[in-house]
Amino acid sequence: GKLAQADVRQRLYCSKTPSSQPCPGNRAFYFQCPWGAHNATSMSCSLADVMSEQLAKELQLEEENAAFPEVVAVAEGPFITGENIDTSSDLMLAQMLQMEFDREYDAQLRREEKKINGDSKVSISFENYRKVHPYDSDSSEDEVDWQDTRHDPYRADKPTTTPRKGFIGKGKDITTKHDEVVCGRKNTARMENFAPEFQVGDGIGMDLKLSNQVFNALKQHAYSEERRSARLHEKKEHSTAEKAVDPKTRLLMYKMVNSGMLETITGCVSTGKESVVFHAYGGNATEDKVIPPECAIKVFKTTLNEFKNRDKYIKDDYRFKDRFSKLNPRKIIRMWAEKEMHNLTRMQNAGIPCPQVVILKKHVLVMSFIGQDQVPAPKLKDVTLHSEDMKKAYYQVLNMMQQLYKECNLVHADLSEYNMLWHDGKVWLIDVSQSVEPTHPHGLEFLFRDCRNVAQFFQKAGVAEALNERELFNAVSGLNITADNEVDFQAEIEALEKMNEDHVQNHGKKLSVFSGDGDPPIYNE
Repeated sequence: GKLAQADVRQRLYCSKTPSSQPCPGNRAFYFQCPWGAHNATSMSCSLADVMSEQLAKELQLEEENAAFPEVVAVAEGPFITGENIDTSSDLMLAQMLQMEFDREYDAQLRREEKKINGDSKVSISFENYRKVHPYDSDSSEDEVDWQDTRHDPYRADKPTTTPRKGFIGKGKDITTKHDEVVCGRKNTARMENFAPEFQVGDGIGMDLKLSNQVFNALKQHAYSEERRSARLHEKKEHSTAEKAVDPKTRLLMYKMVNSGMLETITGCVSTGKESVVFHAYGGNATEDKVIPPECAIKVFKTTLNEFKNRDKYIKDDYRFKDRFSKLNPRKIIRMWAEKEMHNLTRMQNAGIPCPQVVILKKHVLVMSFIGQDQVPAPKLKDVTLHSEDMKKAYYQVLNMMQQLYKECNLVHADLSEYNMLWHDGKVWLIDVSQSVEPTHPHGLEFLFRDCRNVAQFFQKAGVAEALNERELFNAVSGLNITADNEVDFQAEIEALEKMNEDHVQNHGKKLSVFSGDGDPPIYNE
């Protein structure tokens, strides 16, 4: 009623007012007299009205409504924005700042995850360090989406374990630990425990069920492959191979060249069961050492395969018996090289043709080279000699065997046409690492075997003067064993060895109790 009365008074006032004057009504609503002429005049307002924020907001809303008349007003919601929040509260401002800081911190964590993980199959997550839950964060599409990396939805779950009682379920639905499906899935999961080199695939994802027989076969094969791989790696790193050396041996040879003792190492000239021989040119001679122009480098193989049945040559040798029990198998090989050095020194002092020892470094023995211009001297089995030269070689070998036994107090123990070289018109003895003293528990047996090898070779070569093995044994050792057959002959040899062993154990001396009637006869041409 009051609004209607005000409207009537306003209309009456406008009818009395000239048309050229504006109506003194509300400034927001401007009415003209319907009987007056239209005259557009600007509306005046005070400075306080112009500076009013409420007036500015009203004008902005009018412009937006005029530009977008069909836009529906958004209903008020629980979202916190800068327009509908009361910023006069310090607590609310602090919470807003903290929320913004937490979002920036989470964005930095996502960048760190992306940088660290990269394309790796194994990824890490900083989920426990995040400040804002993922659905509260407003990350853009180009950022890494958050995900719970503790559970991979694409990875199949491992089979559940059977409780200690051995079964699950009740009645008809009971399932024991011996169930075929349960065992098959467990065997598939246990394949992950195999070595990384053994590729097993994604059997769990395929729901593969392996029987016990198949799993046991795969397990045994995996263990065999792992042991074989370990053996190959050990052999490559710690042992000499065919025509090659391991890194430690190569370093020893490099030091010999760098010190000037050797000028250069040309290459491999011979390989055997227990060693590899290289050719080298000698370097500068020193005050106490004379370096030959050409040298032979004998590298004893550090693998134990070739020495399984050869420990009897060294463990019963009185020169090394006390040290043998205190060494591990690998150091025995160094002792084997040391033994050859000492045997060669004895032979050289007795004047027996053999390589001259230059130096010994661990399992590497440097000697003079038997040959010329990198060509080794041929073995006696490979050379073709005339009858006179073969006869000459036979008497020379017989003389060397007697010298080796009487003067050097040694038995070669592996004497054959394979360990004798023909160079400069005479025979040279090599490979004396297994040589033992006659007082060795098997010394006479080794001597009889050497005599058999030498007698058979020269008899086949056509030397009429060649003695048989029993006569050659008596000629070399000076013993007079008169046995009609080989069995009785070897029985007497074993009896003499037994007597000698008992004498050494009782008296602790290396003197032989068996002796012949005087020195053995020296055979020559």
